[in-house]
Amino acid sequence: MKKLMVLALALALGGCYTPQDRAVGGAAIGGVTGATIGALASNGRAGGTLAGAALGAATGAVLGAATTPPPPPPPPPPPRCARWGRDYYGEPICIAFY
Repeated sequence: MKKLMVLALALALGGCYTPQDRAVGGAAIGGVTGATIGALASNGRAGGTLAGAALGAATGAVLGAATTPPPPPPPPPPPRCARWGRDYYGEPICIAFY
């Protein structure tokens, strides 16, 4: 059940794009993972679980913000018409671009 919850959380946060969104998503995933590892390492004691959650959340936030992909490049400018002509109906159309 825990694996299913982690998978659902990862899929829900997978579409984040801004560094802030990625930091929050990374902190959430890192916190859950850190708490799980901390609980396993400390035999379920609260101190180990909380320490693991804090370290995991901090690491996840830093890595999430650092791995944000760059924004897409702007679209190219539209072509300009160098020569105009007329179509079959007499409407002006561009027949050469530069």
